Amino acid sequence: MSERPFIPAAKPLIGDEEITAVTEVMHSGMVVQGPQVQAFEEEFSAAMAPGTYAIAVNSGTSAQHIATMASALCKMGVVSEDAHGKRLVPAPHLMGSNATATSHAHQEVIVPSFTFAATANSVALTGARPVFADIDPRTFTLDPASVEAAITERTVAIEVVHLYGLPAAMEEILAIARRYNLDVYEDCAQAHGAMLNGKRVGTFGQWGSFSFYPTKNMTSLEGGMITTTDPDLARVCRLLRNQGMERQYANEVVGLNNRMTDVAAAVGRVQLAKVGGWTQQRQRNAEVLTAGLSPLAGVHTPYVPEGADHVYHQYTICFEGMTGAERDRLAQAMKDEWRVGTGVYYPIPNHRLESLRSFAQDLELPVTEKVARECLSLPVHPSLTEADLERIIEAVHACVSAGA
Repeated sequence: MSERPFIPAAKPLIGDEEITAVTEVMHSGMVVQGPQVQAFEEEFSAAMAPGTYAIAVNSGTSAQHIATMASALCKMGVVSEDAHGKRLVPAPHLMGSNATATSHAHQEVIVPSFTFAATANSVALTGARPVFADIDPRTFTLDPASVEAAITERTVAIEVVHLYGLPAAMEEILAIARRYNLDVYEDCAQAHGAMLNGKRVGTFGQWGSFSFYPTKNMTSLEGGMITTTDPDLARVCRLLRNQGMERQYANEVVGLNNRMTDVAAAVGRVQLAKVGGWTQQRQRNAEVLTAGLSPLAGVHTPYVPEGADHVYHQYTICFEGMTGAERDRLAQAMKDEWRVGTGVYYPIPNHRLESLRSFAQDLELPVTEKVARECLSLPVHPSLTEADLERIIEAVHACVSAGA
């Protein structure tokens, strides 16, 4: 079987159109925060988050970080009119170099632990405390009951993650947020185009953040996008990404350099035109995998609630009752014996990470820890052939049967 071509767990799709778009930008001389970025923002909003302002930045993590900072600044500051239009006038103590830490100090944002660390990192970097809640064992997204149990008088927001491309339980989360007067943030890094009851992710809460890392459903090589219906929040995000200024040398707040390049935006625009077709292929691939794996005892295939449109950034299964070591041996056998790549997202929950566990002393999240032991993501990307899908299914069956 070693002669077979390797099936990677993920595969970026970059073609001649993207290369041509990059070349045109390089020849234009306008390579940073120019017309390509503006066009990408407008097109992304129209296609992926209708009715929102879109703010392009240099990574998905930057999108989360800036949006979280902007939320804090908008709460603490005052938006007023001057000769140049709306501008942010923060409270005096927000003007100094410690603005981000001061603005959110002693506040809490509820987040899942079963996700990439950037979600909690972005909260902690503002000076707020990430509070970890457990997940639903079927969807792997935040469990509303666990969220409500984690609310304290310091809670200011709930940040959902639309994990693997499946929308979180937004109706229940939004209802909780209304009861307790909390904001809702959306981490949409893996969920470009995902919908719940016809409404796209990134349009439910105060803001959504998207990633264009190379292995995401669409890429700009590296980059991110913030979406929001709030014009004041959108303006503050634009300030923060560009050293705190909209007009050159007229710095209004302490900001960052998180701009997107026109090179990245040009690639993103080409990819945006393709991602709809790729998503359909991902969904067809997922249907084949589910049909082939559902009969296998002890294997749980992805659950899709009624009304949800899953875009399958990852096709993640769980092996009931396996230890992490057993799961890892099975994954290794699939690679060595069947030439099938897999991924484990995420083997160490955030509340167990060295960098974040100080926020979660003695915290037990039983579902999160169970799923982290049992989960395995299989290839589902649009490049797969029918033969590839058959081999993936055969490999899982064989390795489970062999007790690998």
